[in-house]
Amino acid sequence: MRDKKDNATFDLPGFSPAAPLEPEAKRPPPPRGKRATLKQVQLELLEPTDTSGLPVWVRDENLDLTGLPVWAPN
Repeated sequence: MRDKKDNATFDLPGFSPAAPLEPEAKRPPPPRGKRATLKQVQLELLEPTDTSGLPVWVRDENLDLTGLPVWAPN
């Protein structure tokens, strides 16, 4: 922003205000083309899921109920 006390800019040659241009008539924008919609495909999951979409819980004999490994006796 120009300081109000600085008037030297207008005294320099070539810094005179430009002549006002005639406003150009506004044309309407060109019509937009339609976007190509991609067909949606249902992906098959690797594990079976329940109605909520979460994997079905399967009991693993090598894990206890907390998910820790079961130590096998020797």
